[in-house]
Amino acid sequence: MFSKRAARRTLNRYRRKGLGALERDMLAGLSSEGLEGASVLEIGGGIGAIQVELLEAGAERGEIVELVTAYESYANELAREKGLEERTSFRIDDVLENPGSVEPADVVVLNRVVCCSPDGVRLAGVAARLSTHTLALSFPRDRRLIRFGLRGMNAAMKVMRRSFRVFVHPRAALVSAAEAEGLALERTGGGFAWEFVVFRRRPAG
Repeated sequence: MFSKRAARRTLNRYRRKGLGALERDMLAGLSSEGLEGASVLEIGGGIGAIQVELLEAGAERGEIVELVTAYESYANELAREKGLEERTSFRIDDVLENPGSVEPADVVVLNRVVCCSPDGVRLAGVAARLSTHTLALSFPRDRRLIRFGLRGMNAAMKVMRRSFRVFVHPRAALVSAAEAEGLALERTGGGFAWEFVVFRRRPAG
C-alpha cells in the first residue's frame, strides 16, 4: 500500500493531473484568508502536494510529518522541482505518540489521514491543538454504502495478509474533537464518498 513504487505513482499522477477535486476545493478554503508568511504542517502528507501548493500560494514554510519512509525521496524530489527545497522539510514521526515533538503551525492539514487509524478522532484533536489558525481535515463520509464498501476493502486486505485497514469515524466526533481545542467550523465540502471540513481558531477571550 505504501511502498516506494506506490509513492512514485502518486508523484507521477500529481505531475500529470495536479490535485484531485476534493483537494482543490479544500485548498480554496485554506487560501480564502490569505497565506502570506504562514507556516504549514501536513500530517501524513505523503509527497507533500498540498503543502507545496500552499507554499506556492504564499505560505512561507512547510513541514511534512509522515509514518511512511517511502514518501521521503519523492517529497524531496517534488520540492526541488518546484524550487521550494529550502522552505520545506520532511521527517518521520508519530504525531499521536509524540505530539510534543511537532511544532505548531498556522495551517495544519490531514488529507485522507484520520481514516487510516482507529484513533482518528484523537488524531483530529491533536492536529487541532497544533493549529494556531487553520485546520483542514478530509475523511470518508459516514454513509451505509461507504461503510459497506470499506468493509469489503478491509476484508480483501485481511485475505492478502496486509495490516492496513480503513476506518469511518463519525463526522460529529471529528468536529467535536477540533472544537474542543478552540477551533470553529467554517467551511465544508466534498462529494459522495469524501468530505472535508475547515476550521479557524476562535479569537481569545
